[in-house]
Amino acid sequence: MSSRSAALPHTDIMWCRGFLQQTFRLMSTSRQVGILFDVDGVLLRGRSVIPAARRAFKKLLDANNNFLFPVVFVTNAGSCHRHHKAQQLSDLLDIKVTPEQVVLSHSPLQMLKSFHDKCVLVSGQGPVIDIANTLGFQKVVSIEQLRQHHPQLDMVDHNRTSRPPSPPLRTLPKIEAIILFGEPIRWETNLQLLIDVLLTNGNPSCEYDAQVSAHLPVLACNMDLMWMAEAPSPRFGHGMFLLCLESIYRKLTGRELQYQAALGKPSLLMYQYAEHLLRLQNQNRKLTTVYAVGDNLMTDIYGANLYNRYLAQQHTAIATSTKLVAKGTGSHMMMQEELVSAAAQCRSILVCTGVYKPRSSLSSDQASVVTETVFHGHRDLIMEPDLVEPDHVVEDVEAAVDLLLKAEAVTSDP
Repeated sequence: MSSRSAALPHTDIMWCRGFLQQTFRLMSTSRQVGILFDVDGVLLRGRSVIPAARRAFKKLLDANNNFLFPVVFVTNAGSCHRHHKAQQLSDLLDIKVTPEQVVLSHSPLQMLKSFHDKCVLVSGQGPVIDIANTLGFQKVVSIEQLRQHHPQLDMVDHNRTSRPPSPPLRTLPKIEAIILFGEPIRWETNLQLLIDVLLTNGNPSCEYDAQVSAHLPVLACNMDLMWMAEAPSPRFGHGMFLLCLESIYRKLTGRELQYQAALGKPSLLMYQYAEHLLRLQNQNRKLTTVYAVGDNLMTDIYGANLYNRYLAQQHTAIATSTKLVAKGTGSHMMMQEELVSAAAQCRSILVCTGVYKPRSSLSSDQASVVTETVFHGHRDLIMEPDLVEPDHVVEDVEAAVDLLLKAEAVTSDP
């Protein structure tokens, strides 16, 4: 800092800061920019705040502590309610985050209304029954309720199986669908009971039916193979649990487990829903550019690039009056027509504070292709090099914010 700027009175410094931020807001009006932030590995490591995160948000707030642009936090976490995650982010980052600015991996389930009147078995941890009810599901059974009703099904933990059976519960209805919210605490119990339900068509008190070629619908949230917490290396995510479930089902039946929908990043529905929330913050005005900041090539970058491809295909389809066929995904592809995707482009920004670690020092003009020797994406994703190539690679989220502020100031100059 120069001696002249250091000598400025505090009020002048605050006025200058407010003027510059207001200038950014005015300059970006024509572009209608929105920002999607991943959480784990970008803003937090477990419950520890990454120092760059607080500095980044100071640059994104005006003098009244309002965001300069529409902002949505998009995370594959799913063991809590949106208002709890919003409160956690508000407390840790010292900013005001509303539930309407949070998208959890299960949030788009409220759009899948055709399942809301079915009896669903839910797997995960946290208040899964309450979460399902909040999303619109009316008849919900948890793995624990199923285990208590059928204590003979869970045989791995001998300490539990030796206890007297629980009092009889009311008759459980036939299970019509499965919702996998996230990785459970007792993997062996959940894997066993889920297989029981799948191979008995929702009647786990019956024997397996080897003749059934199709199973009841499975809705999976969060395909992350790994995620970044306080540990020096990534931890198993729900994608690892899905891998186990898929392997067991294939081993027992010779067939692949099929998903009616797979939600969370990198699914297109996740980004459709997030853009919908960005537009609501923007008085329903069209967004020109959506910036997506993340730390994971196989979820954050893949998803943002896939959505960018979808947006380009959509605009081409509208211009040529052709039917849109989105490519880049497998059986989990799902979109909602009522969620209109109107942004012109989605730009991906990869940070190096989480799952992704660069093999060499970053340069300011880095543009080389990011490659992975092993594909860590979900089974139903198609590996394409351009989908895991970020538009920008930066050190941390503060550098990501600096980059997008500079880009919007430059591109918005008269």
